[in-house]
Amino acid sequence: MPIVNRVADLQPEIMGWRHDIHAHPELQYDVHRTAGFVADRLREFGCDEVVTGIGRTGVVGVIKGKRPASGGGVKVVGLRADMDALPIEEENDLPYKSKTPGKMHACGHDGHTAMLLGAARYLAETRNFAGDAVVIFQPAEEGGAGAAAMIRDGLMERFKIEQVYGMHNGPGMDIGTFGIRPGSIMASTDHIKIRIEGVGAHAARPHTGIDPVLAGAQLITAFQQIVSRNADPVESAVISICMFHAGTAMNVIPQTAELEGTVRTLKASMRDFVEKRMQEVAAGVAQLSGAKIDLRYTRGYPVLVNHNAETDFAARVAMDVAGAVNVNADIPPMMGAEDFAYMLEKRPGAYIFIGNGNSAGLHNPAYNFNDDAIVYGTSYWIKLVETTLAA
Repeated sequence: MPIVNRVADLQPEIMGWRHDIHAHPELQYDVHRTAGFVADRLREFGCDEVVTGIGRTGVVGVIKGKRPASGGGVKVVGLRADMDALPIEEENDLPYKSKTPGKMHACGHDGHTAMLLGAARYLAETRNFAGDAVVIFQPAEEGGAGAAAMIRDGLMERFKIEQVYGMHNGPGMDIGTFGIRPGSIMASTDHIKIRIEGVGAHAARPHTGIDPVLAGAQLITAFQQIVSRNADPVESAVISICMFHAGTAMNVIPQTAELEGTVRTLKASMRDFVEKRMQEVAAGVAQLSGAKIDLRYTRGYPVLVNHNAETDFAARVAMDVAGAVNVNADIPPMMGAEDFAYMLEKRPGAYIFIGNGNSAGLHNPAYNFNDDAIVYGTSYWIKLVETTLAA
């Protein structure tokens, strides 16, 4: 396949970009070095337009095909990669190991950025398509909602994007394989913070106080009943209380307790149901215990929903690159979250996973993006553009 052969030639250079980005990780919106590196490469490639500062530190490049798009088909397609790292101390012993203490690329965004840069170089070199390919380099995927920030800055309208696609590496998936599914593929992620106000007392005289620790324990148990007894068993919902802080002494019933956790769902309707039911449970436990309970439910990333037609198309593109036997078009949904969901709320498109081999898991201090995936991921981006915007 000519694309794969050419990308194989580019692979050492793309790998070099990846290693440079890996060695200099940056968090959330503070990706100034990475964004500058990306913008410089896009200008070197001869992109027709390079715009910085979209969504604070995002970068967008526009590559025009040999001919303007005509007819009723798609004229502009967007491809998105994320640039930010994580606040994790790297454990790998690599020549390009993170040079910044407490920060590392533990989710493969260095690989995502490098693969999209490789595709941009190829597309700017060949321009074998009709219309515009828009390459989107996004900050703050890791909890900062950088996709939403870029959208607020007019990403879709300014660049006239009609369809948008994303890609993420998948540890445990073989190199050269892809996975995708129509509909909900990644969960919404919401934050719950609970403050319980009781009445402090001596541990030997609990009847003289109101125990916030007991109220907190009742809350945790009752929340799990929402999943096991209130939610439809065929629907997906996760409620995890991951922090419980109370007390300073072994013989004192504390005055207050604080709990924090996360809620994950795969449907907007289930998200609404869980939020409503949690508030009802908190009110019930407050009445039962006599404590004052304040539950603050903050919505984060929405459910990532792949559009049916675009998912089918993305799967066929992946099959062209990797072979039909290496593409699973019905992978199970996962309860992790991804802010590319915001982009798919605005435009049709699809999110696909690419194999990272037998690597450590995402967000693990021993994780590393597998450079052997570069040829497949970069070729997928190129093939997607050339097929969507067929000249």
